[in-house]
Amino acid sequence: MARLYFTSVLLLSFFVASAQVNTNKDSSLNGTAIKVTLLGTGTPQPLMDRFGPSTLVQAGNTVLLFDAGRGCLQRLRQLKIEYDRLDALFLTHLHSDHIVGLSDLWLTGWLITDRKTPLPVFGPAGARQMTDYLQKAYAFDMKIRVEDDNAAIEGGQLVTTDIKEGIVYEKNGVKVIAFLVDHYPVIPAFGYRIEYAGHAVVLSGDTRYSANLIRFAKGADLLVHEVVIAPGTLKVTDPKYHVLAHHTTPEQACRVFKAVQPKLAVYDHIVRLYGHSPDEIIKLTQLNYSGPFVVGEDLMNFSVGDTVTIKRWGEK
Repeated sequence: MARLYFTSVLLLSFFVASAQVNTNKDSSLNGTAIKVTLLGTGTPQPLMDRFGPSTLVQAGNTVLLFDAGRGCLQRLRQLKIEYDRLDALFLTHLHSDHIVGLSDLWLTGWLITDRKTPLPVFGPAGARQMTDYLQKAYAFDMKIRVEDDNAAIEGGQLVTTDIKEGIVYEKNGVKVIAFLVDHYPVIPAFGYRIEYAGHAVVLSGDTRYSANLIRFAKGADLLVHEVVIAPGTLKVTDPKYHVLAHHTTPEQACRVFKAVQPKLAVYDHIVRLYGHSPDEIIKLTQLNYSGPFVVGEDLMNFSVGDTVTIKRWGEK
């Protein structure tokens, strides 16, 4: 295991260095167009090292959250980002692992901060119905928080918009574009392109190989893309084959990377079937793609400007 880890570190160093991606600069927003932090890079599996899918995007003074998987509020607390600083939440789709942390984010966030305005939520058809029902389900708690904790009523509200492909948010120079991806049978499912100050970041959401994603990702500085790793001998009759069929293999992701040519590609939402390791993702990517890439980790962040800066949690 130690040897595999050492190999992965060597490979990561090679790919980052070959693309002249700067990993030594400070990752604060000073001099940076967009900062992206992977709050959770996991799946429905309740892992301690990979929390549920959630990504923080900071552009100028705008703070956006994409998906609200398990533990997203704890990750935000680690970053000292409070709930009342969030400008909007965007959902890629309504699988539970992408929304199960929403109730905690919203209700606990409202309780422990001084938020006085509703949180705008954007998501696929059904998102508004979901948040409407959540607010009904927690009506007793919300009432008590207002009456007993003196919480601002408006700060405990979710205002949700069911979106379609196109521009879904444009404010303070930040533009968010939703685009359809292929996560069949989950329809619709979205990826997002975030633009600010002449730079762009693309988040794939959950998807199989998607030509539409490539179309919307062209010209992006940073491409954060999901991945699944499985045995090459996995058969259609295997009970986990449907998981493989709904996601993107490293070989397929490499086709996307080659077409998009981002400054840096990042693997996120890392689905590992039958114990396959991230080292195998690196090896398969090395065989099929010569550009810069990294396997994402929780709390890894990327500062996007003329270069892309990578920083792991705990690094100074």
